[in-house]
Parts: sequence; C-alpha cells; structure tokens
Amino acid sequence: MTAPGKLRVAVIGAGAAGLCAARHLAAHPESFAPPVVFEASGRIGGTWVYTEETGQGPDGLPICSSMYRDLRTNLPKEVMAFPDFPFDPSLPSFLHHSHVLAYLERYADHFGVREHIRFSWLVDAVSPAEGAEGGWDVTACRAQDRTVQTTERFDAVLVCTGHYADPFVPPIPGLETFPGQLLHSHEYRCPEPFAGRTVVLLGAGPSGVDLTLQLAPLARRVILSHRQPPLPGLPGNVLQAAPVVGVAGPTVQFEDGAEHRADVLILCTGYRYRFPFLAPARLGLRLTDHTVTPLYQHLLLPRHPGLFFIGLCQQICPFPHFHCQLLFCLAVLAGTCRLPPAAELQAAAEGELRQHLGAPQHFHRLGGRQWGYCQELARLGGFEPLPPVLRKIYEATGASRSQDVSRYRSLSYRVLSAEEWELVGAEPGGAVHKGGSPRGAGGNGDGAPSPAAALG
Repeated sequence: MTAPGKLRVAVIGAGAAGLCAARHLAAHPESFAPPVVFEASGRIGGTWVYTEETGQGPDGLPICSSMYRDLRTNLPKEVMAFPDFPFDPSLPSFLHHSHVLAYLERYADHFGVREHIRFSWLVDAVSPAEGAEGGWDVTACRAQDRTVQTTERFDAVLVCTGHYADPFVPPIPGLETFPGQLLHSHEYRCPEPFAGRTVVLLGAGPSGVDLTLQLAPLARRVILSHRQPPLPGLPGNVLQAAPVVGVAGPTVQFEDGAEHRADVLILCTGYRYRFPFLAPARLGLRLTDHTVTPLYQHLLLPRHPGLFFIGLCQQICPFPHFHCQLLFCLAVLAGTCRLPPAAELQAAAEGELRQHLGAPQHFHRLGGRQWGYCQELARLGGFEPLPPVLRKIYEATGASRSQDVSRYRSLSYRVLSAEEWELVGAEPGGAVHKGGSPRGAGGNGDGAPSPAAALG
C-alpha cells in the first residue's frame, strides 16, 4: 500500500531519462512512494545499448537501439554528465558509446535505481483513471509472455521512452524501384559491408556526417546529399550533393538535375515520435512524425497534467536537460511549483507552437533556446540552474565542429569552475580558448546517438 499523502509514479523506460526520473523520485520519500520503472528489455541504458542485431530481437520486440559499433559522442563528456554525477575524469572528452553505457550503469548502482525497475515488462496502455480520485491506469505485460498482464493505478506517469526507435522514411518518388541495398541509419552497425561500393546518404545531420566519415575509407565513393552549405574537412572521395528528389532504378536524382548511380542508399532522415500505449484523441494529444502537441514546456498536457513526456526535445545537452525537466516535473507533482489553470497552460502551449508554424518539424529542436528553457524550468521549479560553463563548452564544440567535422573529436576540454573552462591541446583552427565562447560558436549536437554522433 502507498503511504497516505505519497504519490505513486510510474516511469516508462530505463534509458538515461528513466534512470534520472527514478533517481530523483527515490530521493524524495517524503513526497513520493518508491517509483515503478517499466523496462521492456532486460537491461538499462535504452539507446546506448549496442547490439549487432537489427529488426526484431529474440524476444520478438523491435530493436530500439540505433547505436553502431564505432559511435563516439559529438558532445564532450564535460557537458553530457548529469549535474550530480560526473564522468570519470580520466576518460577522453569524446566518448565511445560503451563508456556512456558504463556511466549509466554506475549511475543506477550509485543511486540504487535498479531495485525499482521491472525488467522485461512492456507497457500496453496508459489511460486516465475513471472516477473522482483521478490518476492513471497503466497496463503492462511480460515481454516474453504477453498473456501475463497487470493493470495498476498511479498518480502520475513519466514517459521516458526516447525518440530514436521509429525511423522516419521520407516520401521520395521512385524509392521502391531502387534495386540496391536500402536502409535507414537506425539499421547501420559498421562500415565493412559497404567496402568498394558507391553509397548515397540522405541527410547531413549528425548521423549522416558521422556515417560519411566512417564509410569513406572503405567505400568506392560516398555521396552526401543535403541542403546545407558545404561541410569542411570531409575525405576526398566524398561528393556533397543537392537534396534527393527521386529514384529511378539504380539512379538517384538530385535537385540540381544531377544523377548518380548507387549501390547503397542510407536514409539519415531522423525519427518519428511514437507512443503506441497512448490513445491520443482521448487525451487531446496531437501527434505528427515530428511533433507532440499541445504540451506546456514540451512536457505536460494542459488538461492532463499528471502525464509527462521527458526528453522530446532535440539539439540539446541530453542528460543535463533531462535533469532539469525531471526536477521541474517533481516540483509540479509535489506542489512546490503551482501551475496556472489549464486554460492558461493550453494558451501558452498553443502560442509557442504558433511561433513555429513555418517549420513545425523544428518545434522540438531547441539548439540555442535550450539554455533559456532550462533556466526557466529552474526558476519555476525552484532548483539550481545549470552552470553557465555548459553553454560555453557546448558552443565552443559547435564552432570546432563547423571548422572541421573530421577532427573536432580530438580535442579535450577541462572545466575550471561554474563559469570557466579551458581547451587542452590545439583546436583545429589553432586557437585555444579559456573562460568564454569562441566567436561564431554554435552547437547542434545531442550527445546521444541522434543527433549526437549518430542518429539524426
């Protein structure tokens, strides 16, 4: 039984966001009962768990991880850590994915999170409970035996399922006629199978650029199709091409009229938001491939404030971002942060969405807006904001990446204080910065595999 006055909260997913949620819920036993974390797989880590398998796993569930063998983060560890749990300082700034997974495992052990996780339990349905008491009914089943099912009531639900599991495939005319190998970056694992072949990659987000760098040493030719200005520092056998407008058999057609034959097409075209356990119409939730609305602060439904979506935003420092979102959500649940009436929340959510009508697919891409966003969450939630040094290193990394996409990961950063940092070693452009941001800085990473060094 839950003690009177204590809220019972369900967490869906034991990736980075879910672990952070469980850690903070468990740290406040005066307000919350022990959390219940539903994890469909048999281990923690979410998208940071590497497997060579693609498609379906042995349990019949889709492979959710988009991790590939040689992934390294495109944000340094100095801005990736949860604020209350640093990475091992002996590690390089730009980490192999195995180091990030090990970090999450240490985080879970340090804060005693594992005891709250129900492994191999798949959430089937989340719905508002009937009756005056409110709450949420969560129905889950055993991943290996779906006849074993349970429905439990919770006061709130934190959705921490990530958004790198459902690949987005753009509607390209003639794509179905391509006779070669067609895959999404979600299914890419290593470059060796593509040796000696002509590979066309669609999209120059973090995954498109990263896969280009991995494939170039082995492929006969790599064609990177995108609409950005030319990227500096790519290998000599990489051709940067205009956006793809069509496919006719083995021939790929580009916006500028060029045509190239290809053996392989890799779609580095991002992911769709997907919540199969929700009934969007009943909740007043509008889902498209690229947006989840209307949500106050990208987090909660105005008319159902007990349901929270953690980690929808992109182009962020993910773990610090999750930390801020979760502390805000817990302040709302504990009553220390008083929300305005539902009508005001709805108006605020709709108003923010209207600002992005010209490019709604970018609504959740915060980029430089993430700092004001996290600061506002800290103000509303009454917790300590992120230190300014995170923004400075994030922007410095973006500047280095824009100068040379192939070499910026050789840099090492050191945090000196909440405001100051230094670059250990030479930057691609030769300059060393200390304390401030290099001019022209800009970041577009996510730390995580997309768009962080892998999946965008």
